[in-house]
Amino acid sequence: MVRELSQSTDIIYPDSDGQPMADNTKQFRWIVVIKENLELLFADNPDVFVAGDLLWYPVEGNNRLRRAPDAMVVFGRPKGDRGSYKQWEEDNIAPQVVFEILSPGNRVSEMVQKQAFYEHYGVEEYYIYDPDELDLAGMLRHQGRLEPIEEIQDWVSPRLGIRFQLGEGTLNIFTPTGDPFLGFVELDRRRRDAEAERDRERQRANLAEEERQRERQRANLAEEERQRERQRANLAEEERQRERQRAETAEAQLQAMEQRLRELGLDSGDN
Repeated sequence: MVRELSQSTDIIYPDSDGQPMADNTKQFRWIVVIKENLELLFADNPDVFVAGDLLWYPVEGNNRLRRAPDAMVVFGRPKGDRGSYKQWEEDNIAPQVVFEILSPGNRVSEMVQKQAFYEHYGVEEYYIYDPDELDLAGMLRHQGRLEPIEEIQDWVSPRLGIRFQLGEGTLNIFTPTGDPFLGFVELDRRRRDAEAERDRERQRANLAEEERQRERQRANLAEEERQRERQRANLAEEERQRERQRAETAEAQLQAMEQRLRELGLDSGDN
């Protein structure tokens, strides 16, 4: 018993099967596009693990029983780096969705074996895309078996919520919000365009704020001018009142003088 346990614990599960990730640039590009866009799609969900070309070992103690899907998604497992996906160390949760991108080097027997493996070990959705032939196939688990999806055009993945559409010369994949899966170059271009638009928006906001400040300054200057005008008007009114007071005082003094002359018998009208 002790000897069997020692042999089990000595088993090495390699992180690589010695096979290249892709046979050509087209296959590699599609693997990266699907894997990275799935990463973006679930970036805010800490319990969705996405991997590309990662060895999946479903059974403890058997390091020959393994597959490396071109892309796989595991719901219920945390994000993080892994050398391989050892299912018994992952709460025994199998990848629910896997993708395979075909190349001219893929053999029919190999794809049959992969399908049997994925079906046996619990994959719920299996998608196969041939970029050279523009051919997409999908399989969905039903009553314990992976059965072909009859109509793949505009098919929406039950698990991922993404939509597949075979378009003019290519496969289009759309997120649940309708955004297309994009390659790094297009993503970077859109990122730079978005940053440039944000810069322009900030500039417009700054110019608008500067114009509001100038408008406030003009309003303040206008208010100051109105205050000065009111002050000038008040001063003028005060001057008119003083002038009336001086005139009234002079008139009163004149009347008093005339009254005094009359009392003295010296009428100002006499010669």
